Amino acid sequence: MARGMNHVYLIGALARDPELRYTPSGTAVFEATVAGEDHVIGNDGRERKLPWYHRVSILGKPAEWQAERNLKGGDAVMVEGSLEYSQWEAPEGGKRSMVRVKALRMEQLGTQPELVQDAGGGVRMGSGMNEVVLIGNVTRDPDLRYTPAGDAVLGLGLAVNETWNDRQGQKQEKTHWIDVTLWRELAEAMKDLRKGDPVVVQGRLVNEAWTDKDGNKRNSTKVEATRVEALSRGAAAGQSGYAASPATPRPQTASSAARPQPSRAPAQASRGASTGNRSGGLDIDQGLDDFPPEEEDLPF
Repeated sequence: MARGMNHVYLIGALARDPELRYTPSGTAVFEATVAGEDHVIGNDGRERKLPWYHRVSILGKPAEWQAERNLKGGDAVMVEGSLEYSQWEAPEGGKRSMVRVKALRMEQLGTQPELVQDAGGGVRMGSGMNEVVLIGNVTRDPDLRYTPAGDAVLGLGLAVNETWNDRQGQKQEKTHWIDVTLWRELAEAMKDLRKGDPVVVQGRLVNEAWTDKDGNKRNSTKVEATRVEALSRGAAAGQSGYAASPATPRPQTASSAARPQPSRAPAQASRGASTGNRSGGLDIDQGLDDFPPEEEDLPF
């Protein structure tokens, strides 16, 4: 499998006061909801403001250090982290899973931006930053479909590998299973991807909510791609190995990049990929198996 890359960058406001709690084994967990808006331009030329709310977690001693900073709802923060996949046995039976943001750092901004009050009693930043960069392998042959309006849509399952050293210095590995959605020209350009193909994905983090067959509210976190590049299967570790599709869209300015969610008929856009610091040997997964993630209704 391709050597994984898993980076998330968020700039937004804390929707409410963050919380510090402890797992049954005593691991500290700092949890916060970072919220902002993506300003996008649709095919009709009109600008849309799409709210986003993403729950962020910090574990261990860094969680306690973060709690000592006494951040409050409405504070503007920058988050650097990665997507974390978790799976557990549900009390009612069957397996459940969740993708959330695992923060490596959270810094308070020095300025106070415009805040928007939401219907749930929280706040979000009137703008913000919402960027994801992944490298992984396609988990199944994608199926190109079309909406009733004629928009092409392609769903990719992505397996992103993570390696780290535990407290005993032993190498550990984990695979994060991430769902990615491609729209319109980008979807059609990538329709020939196959299971096992390594790809680099750039996009934005989005939430989807639905009601299951039992009437329970559910939500999931996915990546809406704004750029996808196929990587060479034979590329050695450390080499770029890019095999850019000729149909890859050209970069646009930030003001013209259109990236709405599927329900708003998104227009595809592209910007240059960026990289960040890897987690290295930090034992960032310690304690994750001690508790099942909780699903909450997002304040849409």
